[in-house]
Amino acid sequence: MLTFILKRVAQSIPVLLGVVTLVFFMTRLAPGGPFDSERALPEGMKESLERHYRLDQPTYVQYAYFLKHLVLEGDLGLSFRYPATRVNTIIKETLPVSLELTLWSLCVAMGLGVLAGLMGALNPGGYWDKVGVGATTLGMCLPTFVTGPLLILVFAIKLNGFHASGWHSLGDRVLPALSLGFFYAAYAAKFIRTSLVRARSQDYIRTARAKGLGELRIFLVHGLRGSLGPALNVMGPIAAAMVSGSFVTETIFNIPGLGLFYVTSAFNRDYTLIMGTVIVYAVAVVGFNLCVDILQAWLNPSQKLQ
Repeated sequence: MLTFILKRVAQSIPVLLGVVTLVFFMTRLAPGGPFDSERALPEGMKESLERHYRLDQPTYVQYAYFLKHLVLEGDLGLSFRYPATRVNTIIKETLPVSLELTLWSLCVAMGLGVLAGLMGALNPGGYWDKVGVGATTLGMCLPTFVTGPLLILVFAIKLNGFHASGWHSLGDRVLPALSLGFFYAAYAAKFIRTSLVRARSQDYIRTARAKGLGELRIFLVHGLRGSLGPALNVMGPIAAAMVSGSFVTETIFNIPGLGLFYVTSAFNRDYTLIMGTVIVYAVAVVGFNLCVDILQAWLNPSQKLQ
């Protein structure tokens, strides 16, 4: 297992390096710069700022300097937009919020997904199956920037049950988690339903039914356990998509997470903050997929580790 983990980590290093390199040069090639604005700076001040941030040097020299400090010191540099603040400090303060939102949303997605998939698989083509399929189809059609305002309108403004924005109490987690999790619950439900329907024809299900076990127990104890593999397969990409796409939900609900800085850094052409947020999201995507691979190998020791 240790060899398997180390091998996957080693395979991820070239991917992360490619992401860093691509994003670094794309930000430099994009029109405009961090010190371009509607009110132009005096030429001398602009040159001084560019010299301070090493933007007066060739791009490959800037890249080598950035990579050196990133690899040897883990330092992402000073933010262009917030010159007194290091990018590492911004990430340290905001990343836990984004990760917490992702975990709550993942619980919502997998909980609703398993429930809808189980409802459909118990009676394919029946009433509850149609309800589940309809709900999952609706979830796929409604992105978070639609469900978020709808949840605020109904539960925060009309019913006054939750706050419309903020991240202070446990109740403030409910609407953002539902907004982000509902969209991905549809994909989880589809995979789990398909896996459970396929499991109905397996020998171990027939054996459990022949022993006189109830259908609900058969699916909860035997069928659902056999469907953990496909559920884990979809959980990795869902978690990765959540952590990288949470900036929409964070913006709607005014959550002080990393996603808000991810959006503003692009508008402000904040090169160092762009690099920092992209690196964090890339590492999160790789990390979630690695965790899923490890769980699959642990749950199914007979599978070949490669």
